Amino acid sequence: MKAITFYKYGSTANLELEEVPKPKPKEDEVLIKVYTASVNSWDWDLVRGKPYIVRMISGGFFKPNINILGCDIAGVVEAVGTGVTRLKVGDAVFGDISESGWGGFAEYVCAQEKFMALKPNSLSFEQAAAIPQAGGLALGGIHFLKEIRPGDKVLFNGAGGGVGTIGMQIAKSLGAEVTGVDSAEKFEVMHSSGADHVIDYKKEDLTKNEKRYDRIIDAVINRSVFDYARSLNPEGVCGIVGGKMGKILQAAIMGSWLSKNRKVGLVAWKPNVEALEELVKLYENGSFKPIIGKTYALSETPEALQSIGNGHTKGKALIVMNKD
Repeated sequence: MKAITFYKYGSTANLELEEVPKPKPKEDEVLIKVYTASVNSWDWDLVRGKPYIVRMISGGFFKPNINILGCDIAGVVEAVGTGVTRLKVGDAVFGDISESGWGGFAEYVCAQEKFMALKPNSLSFEQAAAIPQAGGLALGGIHFLKEIRPGDKVLFNGAGGGVGTIGMQIAKSLGAEVTGVDSAEKFEVMHSSGADHVIDYKKEDLTKNEKRYDRIIDAVINRSVFDYARSLNPEGVCGIVGGKMGKILQAAIMGSWLSKNRKVGLVAWKPNVEALEELVKLYENGSFKPIIGKTYALSETPEALQSIGNGHTKGKALIVMNKD
């Protein structure tokens, strides 16, 4: 089978399209013919090997032990392990396999059954691949500490990417007044995702414009937790779902020291089928639809990753191995 491999940290120049052995499922795994995989910022961080803490994810400080990236996939089950009970050959499935060995940028991958959900007919393979990690993080931000109420002022930082485009739509469906922050080139996709207001981060600092929010969901944290706290209304919350590792660690350590009336903290995401099933229900009731910015062939994976790294991707970038 064909796969995109990498054996050295640094840049997309280290990625190669190779012929590798087709994997065989273990007892609790299913073999999936991958139709589509989506690209996440984690993939880009692992390609670079920076910040260095991400090397712990790959299990190798000097060189990666994960040699095929890609964790959000959608495809069809081709074989099952002896201990698999919920899925069967022929099932269309999707999920986040970041805790199941990665390997999504390939024609086939093995994944633990517990991380894969059945794909409904209402979702295309491309839409399904765009949902797992971005949707899970968006849900985590939406539910962080308390629920959104109609009329709440909600801001998404890094709103033009996968988390923001899904999260803004869900927040809007709950009756929130939504503000999106990203580059001006993403204004259109933010408006189409439900943003009532948009901010160009290159021209305006969201923490210095004297506006206050009931909830901030930040996918690209690059400011002090105290800056975020000043941008919150009394009883406001800020959920951090991604961004610069130093600021993430600061939020984890210092977020609890803030005023008891304002909360800043990390939104934890662990792949699980229950979240995927909740996202399917939200999709089917019209609360959101995945925003797909661009699709790439498997051989174009380096280009897709570079787009993520440059901050140009709108919504989700997908690697398409097979059409629906």
